[in-house]
Amino acid sequence: MNAFAAASPDQLATLAQLTSMSGLEFMRAVARGEIAGAPIAGTLNIDIDLVEDGRVLFRGTPAFGALNPMGTVHGGWYGTLLDSCMACAVMTKVPQGQIYTTLEYKVNIVRPLPLGMTVLAEGRVQHAGRSTGIAMGELRGEQDGRIYATGSTTCIIMTPGKG
Repeated sequence: MNAFAAASPDQLATLAQLTSMSGLEFMRAVARGEIAGAPIAGTLNIDIDLVEDGRVLFRGTPAFGALNPMGTVHGGWYGTLLDSCMACAVMTKVPQGQIYTTLEYKVNIVRPLPLGMTVLAEGRVQHAGRSTGIAMGELRGEQDGRIYATGSTTCIIMTPGKG
């Protein structure tokens, strides 16, 4: 897929656009490049590869700017990529008229990711109810198939303007 990251606020979807379709429809439109994706995707060099009901696959390659002072990939890069794929998997279960956001997520880094290695980040929904969604994720090296990190998330599903 060749989604694009929003480069300015006017490229972001409006609340009306978000709530006019189901989360699955929205995520598919982002993956097709019809709706701009998150600006952070461009910053961190990540993109959407696949969107299915309850499953999203991202592809990412850490660049030099993702390193910590020790010269290894910063844990925040792992976390952002996992948060993105897991939460977007939950988004595929969000009904039309509703939105979601991450309540919490956890990351387990299994091994250091070499600079420049492309990883596939897969998020899969475990549960999607009226008000919460739970997903698991993992980062695997595209070239070697090894697991570099795993994660889990809980998201809140809500109707805008109702609290």
